[in-house]
Amino acid sequence: MLRRLLLTAAVSATAALAAVPSAVAGTPAAAPAGLPAPLVSPAPAGSSAAAATAAYAAALRALMPPPARPDDSADRLTVTVHGVSGDADGTFELECHPAGGNHPAAAEACDRLDRMTTWGKDTFAPTPPRSLCTMQYGGPATARVTGTWAGRPVDARYDRSDGCEISRWNALVPLLPGTRS
Repeated sequence: MLRRLLLTAAVSATAALAAVPSAVAGTPAAAPAGLPAPLVSPAPAGSSAAAATAAYAAALRALMPPPARPDDSADRLTVTVHGVSGDADGTFELECHPAGGNHPAAAEACDRLDRMTTWGKDTFAPTPPRSLCTMQYGGPATARVTGTWAGRPVDARYDRSDGCEISRWNALVPLLPGTRS
């Protein structure tokens, strides 16, 4: 099964590179209108690493579809938090670009999400199955984040049940409230 998935991914990437001829020449094609360019580390000009980086960036742009509807291009999230205590519990609306809503740290949360957003990677992805996590309990706090981010629907749940989940939660502070574990 894994071999089949890898083969499918390789064929898809090859097809994407063939569809973007400028990537072969080492010049990345422009991102589709309304979509951010991928974050890619620069490599020395003229090197094979620079050509590979450009090809990879172009392949990612070719593989990522645009938002399903124009209405989905806004960055709006609803964050519902329970079990943290105090003013941190509740439901908060967050809008970004520009920052707004009733989230207590709207600007900081938008900045954190912008820094975490990488083209082709799910910012709100769950912990992968079979991950090795410390048997550490971080408390009863739970959160749910729904809405749209970077043109993609979001419906993610968070808790602090083990080391992986605590790390996942902490990565999103200040979108999610900081807690002591």
